[in-house]
Parts: sequence; C-alpha cells; structure tokens
Amino acid sequence: MQDKDCIFCKIAAGEIPAKVVFEDEYVIAFDDLEPLMPVHTLIIPKDHYSDIADDVPEETLGHVFAAVQKIADIKGIHEEGFRCLVNTGENASQSVKHLHIHVLGGGWMPRPNDQDWGPNATNVEQ
Repeated sequence: MQDKDCIFCKIAAGEIPAKVVFEDEYVIAFDDLEPLMPVHTLIIPKDHYSDIADDVPEETLGHVFAAVQKIADIKGIHEEGFRCLVNTGENASQSVKHLHIHVLGGGWMPRPNDQDWGPNATNVEQ
C-alpha cells in the first residue's frame, strides 16, 4: 500500500532518486538530504504507515528495525556507536508522515537530556 502524495513512498517506488544505502523486499534505506551528522541514514518500510503508532504490523517493525544493524555495518559506525531516532507526530517534529528511523553517527552526540528542549522541557530551569 502506497500514499500517492508521500515523498517517501515515491522514493520507495523509485519515482524520486535517492542515495540508497540498503534495500530489500520490505525496506529501503537512504541518506538524508539534510544530514545532522556525518552519517544520517533513513530507514523506511516500503508500505506506507504514517508513523510508528499507525497500527504497523509487528513483522514490518521487525524488518525496519533489523535494517538498523545492517546500516550501522555498511556505514562503519557499528563499533563506535550510533543513535536511532523515531519521531512520531507534530510535537516530536515529524516532518514526513511516513514511518522512518533516523540512524545517526560518525561523531559524538550529546545525551538527549543535555540539550535545550525549549520552554516545555522538564529541565527548563537548568
């Protein structure tokens, strides 16, 4: 199932070019166009789900998350460490409404609680 207006569905279908890092029957992984780290690869299911809370079948989640280690190996960040990030919904700054995992690495990243999370953060007084 595809969403004809979804940019990630179009990438999965080969209608929009992307720097593909890995692909199999269920997922496609490609480098982010606006990377936040030296390694910033997105992993998406080929079927359309708006986010991780969109009744995604366990089998699909398994394929998507199984691709994380493959990407870490391909990108050479498995040993040094990496971060996986899944934004879900507007408050989490999800910009593309298609389930995707960000795999980030290639350098040191601060812990999430060391960052300025804005006025709604529980550590706003700090």
